[in-house]
Amino acid sequence: MLVFRLILESFRFAWNALKMNILRTVLSLLGVTVGIFAIIAVFTIVDSLEKNVKQSFDFLGSGVIYVDKWPFTADSNGEYRWWDFWRRPNPSFNEFKILEDNLKNKTAISIFANAGNVVLKRGNNSFYETEFVGGSYGYKDIVELDIEAGRYFSPSEVSGARSVTIIGADIAEALFPNGQNPVGKEIKIRNKKFFVIGVLKKEGESFLGFESKDTYCIVPYDAFRTMYTTGTGNYNERGSTIAIKGREEDIGLIELEGEVTGLMRTRRGLKPKEDDNFALNRPEAIANVLSGVFDVFGIAGWIIGGFSILVGGFGIANIMFVSVKERTSIIGVQKSLGAQNYFILFQFLFESVFLSVIGGLGGLFLVMLITFIPMGSLEVTLTLKNIVLGLGVSAIIGTVSGIVPAALAARLDPVIAIRS
Repeated sequence: MLVFRLILESFRFAWNALKMNILRTVLSLLGVTVGIFAIIAVFTIVDSLEKNVKQSFDFLGSGVIYVDKWPFTADSNGEYRWWDFWRRPNPSFNEFKILEDNLKNKTAISIFANAGNVVLKRGNNSFYETEFVGGSYGYKDIVELDIEAGRYFSPSEVSGARSVTIIGADIAEALFPNGQNPVGKEIKIRNKKFFVIGVLKKEGESFLGFESKDTYCIVPYDAFRTMYTTGTGNYNERGSTIAIKGREEDIGLIELEGEVTGLMRTRRGLKPKEDDNFALNRPEAIANVLSGVFDVFGIAGWIIGGFSILVGGFGIANIMFVSVKERTSIIGVQKSLGAQNYFILFQFLFESVFLSVIGGLGGLFLVMLITFIPMGSLEVTLTLKNIVLGLGVSAIIGTVSGIVPAALAARLDPVIAIRS
């Protein structure tokens, strides 16, 4: 009961101090408001940027290892040896079959290849900026395909290299205007007839400007291969990539990576001392590089906002010293009536924290206003974590700024205090 009475009385004193000296209080709290605004605004924008950037890489899937010719990132020394990588062979269909038949730690596997700017036609309508993809049956398990109308390929359509396709929303709108249903209709891809069996749900442009699946045209991998076979009957794999999804219990995909490395080295006849002539890529590698960049922005936010908060802390300390001076006689009366030192201490300390939190709330309110400003494809969101961080920092600043004035008030002699 004493605690509630202490809080209630401290709140009343703090509110009276705020009302009686509004201009002085607002000017003093401005430092905390600007500081919290600077820190939380930077964190909010950085978190939103990181979230949007990582969402832009969702098309790579999660928990997936990509067997490729080119690595996603530079090596541990920061060097990207392109002069070595370009000599490497592309992953082949035979290697895909070996991995598919022998890997024990996989849940899905696919080989796919793509070609850009392939022309699609239907009657007088054409679509040029196409991301033409050929994928095996497991492609749907690696890349999330939200099919709005129709269906995915059947195993027989993939193995038989049937002329069927799944198209993105932009392609459907261009080739089948006025709300026509593309499913079951015929289109031409590089002047070859294909039947549309599915349409992907519209995604819109990603934050980094990557082509979304709205421009995808997906066909069975063998059908893709036949369209790019040379006059000698050979197919150069056209930048094919093998994607393997691991098991959830395989933490870090360590077992899967070991299996893939062993099978690929054996298949390519590499000696023990020879380096791998293939890359095992993971989307997490890109995410780790980006996280390091965003951490730098976070540190910059602390530095920028720290100076403002420091000024705000001095402002609150100044308010509390003035408040102690103005209420010295009241403190003497309270002590003469039996109030303990801790009661006086917590009374002023609570007032300091209360004032600081008000300044923090002002900063958070300004950050919230930023979230309503249109920023194109960047979606800015004030998260609960940043709200708690802002209030926490405000409370700490209030505690640090008010501890000395509160301690001085608690140690006042009641007789001297009453006389003042």
